[in-house]
Amino acid sequence: MTEKTQRCGLVAVVGAPNAGKSTLVNALVGQKVAIVSPKAQTTRARLMGIAIEGDAQLLLVDTPGIFEPHRRLDRAMVAAAWAGTEGADRTLLIIDAAAKVGARLEAMLDVLENHREPLLLVLNKTDIAKKEKLLEFAETLSLRLKPEAVFMVSATTGDGIADLKRALAASVPECPWHFPDDQLSDATDRMVAAEMTREQLYLQLHAELPYSSAVETEKWEDRKDGSTVIHQQILVERDSQKAIVVGKGGSRLKAIGQAAREAIGEHLGRKVHLFLHVKVNPKWDEDRSLYRDIGLDWAD
Repeated sequence: MTEKTQRCGLVAVVGAPNAGKSTLVNALVGQKVAIVSPKAQTTRARLMGIAIEGDAQLLLVDTPGIFEPHRRLDRAMVAAAWAGTEGADRTLLIIDAAAKVGARLEAMLDVLENHREPLLLVLNKTDIAKKEKLLEFAETLSLRLKPEAVFMVSATTGDGIADLKRALAASVPECPWHFPDDQLSDATDRMVAAEMTREQLYLQLHAELPYSSAVETEKWEDRKDGSTVIHQQILVERDSQKAIVVGKGGSRLKAIGQAAREAIGEHLGRKVHLFLHVKVNPKWDEDRSLYRDIGLDWAD
């Protein structure tokens, strides 16, 4: 009996902040591997989700949103996004079909016009976009970027995801799989745990907490009883931000910790003891070790 030929390829997922890249990666993988929130620029590092379609393994690089950088962390994130496309077998450009074409998108399109790697255009959020403008939008972008194909999807509802996944599977080269068939991401458990706590910060605080916050895993202990003890530090820039995170009588921090603990425990498949504390550091984004922990290169 002849074994079927395996396919495997690197797929870079790029787009502007809030285009739905992480939601799309999660939909293609079939499980949550990237954190999602309504807040722009939620994804900070290159995170690989691993999807299987038939005999193909798709290595999906969920990159930070591409935007105009103003500080060191911004520059590191944008550099990570463009670096994620280098050497990719396919690049998925995710466009928010419900948004207007502004200066941010124009700047990104200018770069992608000269993109060397094969490009697939994905118009996302079609469930909330105006239908009469979709075809016109797709045609305009196709003439400019000359993609291999155009897909209209809703990563939230799942509409169009199966067709996109099949097309990606057929497009990647023949080669052995790079990861075991039950592995969903290349992120370490420490990184995932920090990301899950950061997700709760965004979900529970919404616009109250500025973008300038981070979560650092300080201590990790796997106990003999099968449980894991995790100590994390939430970094903010000002005392007023700390007060927001902690909440009255510590109520907000307790709620964030409870939700994060449950999410981390579900991810690890075991009981988790999570301890959070908040630290004020106006220059936390100048800490080289933190960049390393979240998977970003130091940006000059």
